[in-house]
Amino acid sequence: MAGVYKLEITETEADLKQLLRTQKTASDKERIQLLYLLKSAQASTVESAAALHGRHRVIVQKWLRRYRSGGLEVLLGHKPRTGRRQSLPQWAQEALNKRLHQPEGFESYGEICQWLETQLGISAPYKTVHQLVRYRLQASPQVARPLIVAAADGRVEASKQTR
Repeated sequence: MAGVYKLEITETEADLKQLLRTQKTASDKERIQLLYLLKSAQASTVESAAALHGRHRVIVQKWLRRYRSGGLEVLLGHKPRTGRRQSLPQWAQEALNKRLHQPEGFESYGEICQWLETQLGISAPYKTVHQLVRYRLQASPQVARPLIVAAADGRVEASKQTR
């Protein structure tokens, strides 16, 4: 009979139910649920299991092929998603973060760009440096400005006279 699966699911229904509760991602839950449907005989064919899931039959067959080849580890295994590489290497970010926390600091983001160019040999656009410093390192290039001593003394004397 076409569509009848020939797969021995080694986990029990209770184990699959417990695994279903502990999964973090929706895709993993969906795959465990497929095994649960087949183990509990709620779906007798691959096509009926696919219809219950709202997936195409070929996708469900791929999942079952992965389970057959290596069990749950292969079925739930995912390729690491690396994403785009950062424009500044990690060592440069650490050096910049260390320099940002020194008392002399930087005057502006432009000065940070120049420092990266001269000291570390890394050319980085202003926008990249701004986003890195402001959002990822959560720092600011601004150094504390000294107060004008004469103006501060004048305010202190004025406040003493009004009391």
